[in-house]
Amino acid sequence: MSEVHLIVDCQNILGEGLTWDPAARHLYWVDIEASEIWSLDPATGRTSTHKAQERVTCLAPRANDGLIVAFASGFALYDPTTGERKDLVAFEPENPNTRLNDGRTDRQGRLVAGGFDEREGKFVSSVVRIDQDHRVTTLLTGVACANGICFSADGRTMYFADSPARTMWAYDYDGQTSAVTNRRVLNRFDDQPGLPDGSCIDAEGFIWNAQWNGRRVVRFAPDGRVDRIVPMPVLNPTCVTFGGDGLDTLYITTARYLMTPEQFAAEPQSGALFAITPGVRGIADCAFCG
Repeated sequence: MSEVHLIVDCQNILGEGLTWDPAARHLYWVDIEASEIWSLDPATGRTSTHKAQERVTCLAPRANDGLIVAFASGFALYDPTTGERKDLVAFEPENPNTRLNDGRTDRQGRLVAGGFDEREGKFVSSVVRIDQDHRVTTLLTGVACANGICFSADGRTMYFADSPARTMWAYDYDGQTSAVTNRRVLNRFDDQPGLPDGSCIDAEGFIWNAQWNGRRVVRFAPDGRVDRIVPMPVLNPTCVTFGGDGLDTLYITTARYLMTPEQFAAEPQSGALFAITPGVRGIADCAFCG
């Protein structure tokens, strides 16, 4: 069993959005509710924190330096060192109840991200893709809380979870035509303690998923069976990604969002960044192509 190590006691309210930047050799993540972008240099252990102008939900390094950021209200190019922000497109401006949530780049370097009806929890949001020319294409509709977005090594399968539906799905993904087809259930969480949150893929094609309110990270086989369970020392794991020069460390964000004072007192490391060495390697996310 992989031992869970505390990496940064960052006290995030809602840590999320993990991604590894192989060019900079840095790990990025966000604290949604604190409107913060965090980074870690694993070689030195040095962290940095940048306060953004609004809530930031996920991000990806750009091939041309800087970041593309999914703010709650929409997509923007962003330089955390200067605070310079270039807004690209608003997300569902016609619906004040929804915001952006989970996202990850596909194998062509486009950012795929989905929304969250944070006020009523209705299935009224969507999953969209933003391309190199900043054109946005809707991939899925009828979404309540998008999570678990990640892609197989060949880019032909997209994995997605809608947390309130307690289900992870796999889709055929055509990176050229934008077609997302042949939806099939990867795993239903009816018999699991938590809800599906953020996911990533390893080099063997297995899917790692953080279970919100479940105290664990789970590795699923491509056929959906549970392959491995990693117990966590806190209630709410939120996102996972592989990082480090060998992509052999699995990093895990967590949250203290919605916890009672008594729960937080009992688990004061809630909101920290953790890691395990699972014995398999990951696959690096692509830099955003725009």
